[in-house]
Parts: sequence; structure tokens; C-alpha cells
Amino acid sequence: MEFISEDLLHYCQEHTTAEDKLLQQISRDTHAKVMMPRMLSGHLQGKTLELFTKMQRPKTILEIGTYTGYSAICMARGLDNGGKIITIDKNDELEEMVRAYFKASGLDSQIQYLLGDAMKLIPAIDKMFDMVFIDADKRNYSNYYNMIIDKVNPGGLILADNVLWSGKVIQDHAGKADKSTQAILDFNKMIQNDDRVENVLFPIRDGIMMARKR
Repeated sequence: MEFISEDLLHYCQEHTTAEDKLLQQISRDTHAKVMMPRMLSGHLQGKTLELFTKMQRPKTILEIGTYTGYSAICMARGLDNGGKIITIDKNDELEEMVRAYFKASGLDSQIQYLLGDAMKLIPAIDKMFDMVFIDADKRNYSNYYNMIIDKVNPGGLILADNVLWSGKVIQDHAGKADKSTQAILDFNKMIQNDDRVENVLFPIRDGIMMARKR
């Protein structure tokens, strides 16, 4: 679902700081070589994540869902001095490509790239986080949130991608939503009703939920 016209989207991109050569390369390679390239964060969302991070200046970030590394690099650019981002993905077929991008970014010493099931890896991470970005399998969004909320420092941000789910969240489901759509509906409702956070849903790309832990 296109939320704005192509002309408006192009105008927004023209008035957003341009991608550098590395991010352009990641975008090109992802569209040419990787299945489901629409999963890429891309220009507008990537710069949004980068600026959110630069405003927050976190020491620690957790990303659930690396894909081809675009968003991890954007967020790593906003880390505080000596900060680190841990990014998790289960697709080991992309490992060589992703590690090459991290090395090219010059930030690979600040990016810890873990391969495996996030549901199993997260409980073993003995860290508190200033920022979390959830962008993995939608059916586990609520599970991820419940696993990380106590690992987020007060004032920390939790961001979740695809929370508008191509507009399916406002369709009349009459109890018949598919499992992924229902998972997003449940997640959005859970955040809205969680008094541990204050939140806003941005209609950026496919929707970004931002929750700030009180």
C-alpha cells in the first residue's frame, strides 16, 4: 500500500540528506541480489533512524533483524563514543555480504553481529540498552517486546518497524485477520496500553512505533 504518492515520496527524498556511497551500494546490491528487497530500511527510514540515534546518543543498541545491514550502519553512526550495537539475524546466507558492509562502514568494531534465533539469544545477553529496534518476524513482535522491556534503561527508546503493515491494520477483519496482521494489531494495542512507556506511531514508510520507557 502506498501511503503517499510517488511524487510526494520523491519530494521527501530530495529534501532528506542524501545516502552516501556505501548506503547506495547496499540498496543496489539488496535489490539486485537478495530476496524481498522491500525489507530494506531504505533512504527515508534509514536517515530517520540515524537522526533518532544521534539525538539519543545511546551507549548500547539492540537490533532484532539485521537483513543486509543498512539500518544497523545508520544507527551505529549515532552511537555515543565507545558505544556498541548488537544486531541479530537468523539468515546466515547473508553473513558474508553483511560483514563486508560493516567493515566498509569503518564501524565494525562497534557492531556485534549475532546469527541465530533472537528468541534464544536475547535472554543470554547480559546488558541494558538505551535503544532497541525491532524489525524481524512480525508474529514474535510482542514476544520480543516482553523480552527486552526490562533490559531497556529509563528514558530509552524502543522502535518497531512495519506497524502499519501495508494498511492492513485498519481493514475490517471481523475476527479473520491473518496471523501476521493480527500479531501487529496485538502489538500496537499492547504498546498503547502499557503504562511503562509513552509512545507515538509515525506514518513513515510502513509505520514506525516509538515507545520511550518512563
